[in-house]
Parts: sequence; structure tokens; C-alpha cells
Amino acid sequence: MLNAEAAPLRHLYEDDRLLIIDKPAGLLVHRSALDAHESDTVHARLLRETGVRFHPVHRLDKGTSGALVLARDAEAARLLGGAFESGEVAKHYVALVRGWPYAEGRIDHPLARDPERPSAGQPMRPARTRWTMRTRLEWPFAVDARHPSSRYALVDIHPETGRRHQIRRHFKHIGHPLIGDSTHGKGAHNRAVAAWLGTARLWLHASSITLAHPNDGAPLTVQSSLGSEWMALEPGALSCDGMLRAACYGASPLPTPLPL
Repeated sequence: MLNAEAAPLRHLYEDDRLLIIDKPAGLLVHRSALDAHESDTVHARLLRETGVRFHPVHRLDKGTSGALVLARDAEAARLLGGAFESGEVAKHYVALVRGWPYAEGRIDHPLARDPERPSAGQPMRPARTRWTMRTRLEWPFAVDARHPSSRYALVDIHPETGRRHQIRRHFKHIGHPLIGDSTHGKGAHNRAVAAWLGTARLWLHASSITLAHPNDGAPLTVQSSLGSEWMALEPGALSCDGMLRAACYGASPLPTPLPL
């Protein structure tokens, strides 16, 4: 059902060829076979708000928030879609992951096209993701009985290719799954972090995007700020008064990066 009470979608950039919005977490971009019952989508809201049927250019998972690009005409959609497919669009994400990865790294691990199907029989497609550590966190609750505390990290992520669920699948591959990922993550950690922070979501945000404008090829960079729930993850941003607890931990030095 379309949510008539929802706030209008925030426009980060718009002109006569394209629109870039700030997609909230939990909202589908468009209906799919997996969510055929769901009618509250980005496209449905934009049609209601603007009267315009925008063309899809790329997608963000339902749980992911941040910058989403849509085209006003079919030719712009073709040009922009091709740029995404060929890796010509620079994308920056922020994620909360389990454990403490190295300070930086690059994952070069091919992925099957459809993560919902067994990979056997599917062609494997090249997939590459770079990351840089932003913040290491250690919170005083136990998920594993062997450890009295639990470790997490905020990472800046730059996917070099655009496979489906690429970030989520790649960080699972290196043993640092995204928090809040019900498909590729760890349920015990998802539940523990949701209880600790008082927020249940997929902790993945499309922070910025740089693309060539379809009119003249000039570079266009648009940024999407992290929502208020992310502020609890930045040490020093909050006080340690028992209610705002997440900033009280995580001052350890970063380990030396190793090649993957």
C-alpha cells in the first residue's frame, strides 16, 4: 500500500534530464517479483508527487539509503545506465560491518549474476570493491560467549563494478558482513546491534555519486548526508551518559593492511 503519510522524497539534484533523490532506508525503488505485494516505491511516490514517470537508471536495495539516480527521458536513461554498467560512475558508500577489517583493502572476487539462486551453473562475473576504515567500535555486550564485548567498524566503500548485492556479498566473503543484512549477514549480530542502538536497519548508505551528465559529459557529483541514526556510530559525537552509549568505545590503533 502506498504510504500517504510519508514525507516527500528529498531531491538532491534535478534538471531537465535527470533527478537524484535521497532514498530512505526501507523503501523499494520499484516493485519486483520478490516484493510483488508492495506498492509503496520510489517510482510510485514520485509519480504521485510530480506526475512524472521517471526511468530507472540503477537501483539501491530496499534497506539501503542514499543517493539514487533517475532519468526523465529514455535517452538519458540509456546513457546513464550504460555508464553504470561499464563502471564509469564513481560511487561511495558507508557501511557498518562486523569485526575489525584491515585499515584498507580491495576485494577482487567474481560473483554470480543472481545471488538468490545457487551459483552452480551461473557464469561468474568480475567484481571488485575497495574499502578504507573510518572508525573501529567495541561495544560492551556479548554475542559470542567467548568474548565479553563485540567489535564492529564503520568503513568507506568504493565499488569498482556494479553487481547485484556486491557490497553485501563481498564483505560476507571476507568475513565482515554488513550489520542489518538479513540475507548475507549474521542474525545474532543484527539483533544485538539493533537492541543496543535502538535502530533496526541495513547499515549501508550511498553517500555520494559522480557521473557524466547526459547533456555534455561534464562531471556531476552529488552527496547524501548520513542520517541521524549514524551519528551514534562516530566516537566523540555523543556523550557517555548511559543513553548515548555508542561513542564510549573504539580507540584502538588500526592494524597494518595486508593484501587479500
